Amino acid sequence: MFEIKWLYEIILIIYGLSLIGYFIDFIQHNRRANRIAFWLLSMVWIIQTAFLFNQIFMEKSFPIFTLYDGLYFYAWVLVSFSLIINKLFRIHFILFFTNFLGFFVLLLYISTSAQEHMQGQGIQLVNEILITHITLAIVSYGFFTISFLFSIMYIAQYRFLKEKKGLRWMWRFGDLNRLDSFSFKAVTIGVPLLTIAIILGVVWAYVSNAEFYWFDLKTIGSILVLAVYVIYLLLRLVKGYQGKAISVYNTAAFLILLINFFLFNILSNFHF
Repeated sequence: MFEIKWLYEIILIIYGLSLIGYFIDFIQHNRRANRIAFWLLSMVWIIQTAFLFNQIFMEKSFPIFTLYDGLYFYAWVLVSFSLIINKLFRIHFILFFTNFLGFFVLLLYISTSAQEHMQGQGIQLVNEILITHITLAIVSYGFFTISFLFSIMYIAQYRFLKEKKGLRWMWRFGDLNRLDSFSFKAVTIGVPLLTIAIILGVVWAYVSNAEFYWFDLKTIGSILVLAVYVIYLLLRLVKGYQGKAISVYNTAAFLILLINFFLFNILSNFHF
């Protein structure tokens, strides 16, 4: 059973990294990220297919007769479709969201299956999902913090150039375009990390039968932070916001993050 738990964890890690790669490609049209994500997803598909063949040919059972088995087959179908879409159609929008849904379904299957069949190891796996949820959320906040610092540096540099002050400090702040680009890239990484963290948190609460409130301030705050940074990406990609305007928005977004991290944690019913 330990080997199965370990394999489940490997699958989720690989799938999560693939999802991040597809998101980066979706936002930045990064072909290298797309290739890496494709091969990572292929590894997930190979492992899933091995499990599926073992179920069909060794255990003589097609995995569709229970809700949990149906979740696994559904996740396998979604991964298969994703690989086909990636190679044949290059439709990035549907590709990313298909993988997003596939990750959620596979995570739900693994979590419920662990609780049902793996006894102590299953409980440990579910607890590790909680640890990963918290870790990814904090790491995503780290990327948002870095993005905020780049935005502050951009605003300061912009002011120095406009007022022709602090010229001896300009070389330490860096080029405006690079500061703007680094801030954007940090948010691009932070958004999928926080998204995965929220998914892990919801699945953990569902599977572990924890007292979970959708209207808890921390839950609402985390979703609000994600929405604020998704809007940042939309403003930049759809509306074409760059430079000072998007840097000011990013600074305000970081203030919302701080409120969520410090104040909402205190007022939450079940978060630390």
